[in-house]
Amino acid sequence: MQKTYRVEFSKFAEKQIERLRESIGVAVTIWKKAVEFKGLPEVRKSKSYHDEPLKGSRHGQRSIRLNRAYRLIYEESEQNEIVVVGVKEVNKHEY
Repeated sequence: MQKTYRVEFSKFAEKQIERLRESIGVAVTIWKKAVEFKGLPEVRKSKSYHDEPLKGSRHGQRSIRLNRAYRLIYEESEQNEIVVVGVKEVNKHEY
């Protein structure tokens, strides 16, 4: 049986997205729709997102690249047949 994926945004992430350029919001929407349609394992295969696990205090979370500067940080949890992908924040990555 195939799992269903649902993407949910924290209030903090929603506020961050509202303040960003429109192109970043569009990138978030495209990623969200891809996850809900294809599933997270398939979307992770896309090299353009550079999906990677985080370390240290963010252990258990993952990040993707929305563009060269911005990252979306998320974590997933399984609830019966639904996998909830919780978006924690969208921020500017510091190099």
